[in-house]
Amino acid sequence: MGIVFDMGTPEGWHAALAALAWQVDLGVTEVIGDEPLNAYVLPDKAKAAPKAAAPDPAPQLSPEARAVAEAGLAVEAARAAAAGAGTLEALREALAGFEHCELKRGARNLVFADGRAGARVLVLAEAPGREEDVAGKPFAGAAGQLFDAMFAAIGLSRESPDTESGVYALPVVPWRPPGEREPTPDEMAMLRPFVERHIALADPDMIVAMGNSPCAILLGAKGVLRLRGTWAEALGKPVMPMVTPAHLLRNAAQKREAWADLLAIRARLRG
Repeated sequence: MGIVFDMGTPEGWHAALAALAWQVDLGVTEVIGDEPLNAYVLPDKAKAAPKAAAPDPAPQLSPEARAVAEAGLAVEAARAAAAGAGTLEALREALAGFEHCELKRGARNLVFADGRAGARVLVLAEAPGREEDVAGKPFAGAAGQLFDAMFAAIGLSRESPDTESGVYALPVVPWRPPGEREPTPDEMAMLRPFVERHIALADPDMIVAMGNSPCAILLGAKGVLRLRGTWAEALGKPVMPMVTPAHLLRNAAQKREAWADLLAIRARLRG
């Protein structure tokens, strides 16, 4: 409790003046309040206002997660591009302008298709090899010659202008993978919308899945040696799995099984 001076009397006035002079001697330079302050009793600290939470930094994706995200965007871009193609020529242009697949960077040519569009038999081939990349069409070189001989044996040709006796061939991916490797599952998933749209526009009566990659993309299974010889179904079409001409060039003993598959194709065409 502070001292109260009676400023109405000379004694009180002089006492107050003496007290003030004493405080000045002690170093007091400023009066900060009307009430005395007990320095030994600290007031409650004001609660600091909570700081606004700093916004979370943008999440940093791992290389694996980034690759998955980019692959998903590429698939969506492929679906949009393929769906927008109303003709085979428009689809070819859409593929030529598709920039999301790294295979395109190392390939010489776009391998789109060969043969009679609209033919009753459509052959889905493996990814292009060196000779297909140079020629710009599926089944080139020695394997292409054997391919033509195989289908000629049942009265079909990719040179035929007739849809009844023609053959139409396209690869699972339109660009040659480096080192003649198989296309990866991500690459096939990315380009699958183009394959499906291609088949829909060509509208064959049946599909021949020649090799492991065609079986994988159409039937969801590999192992063409196990799958061959048995009809399956994909995209609303009957599918016959077959080994490739390149495989037969290396394994001539399996030509008998390939001939049996060709006979099954001919029988189905004849109804």
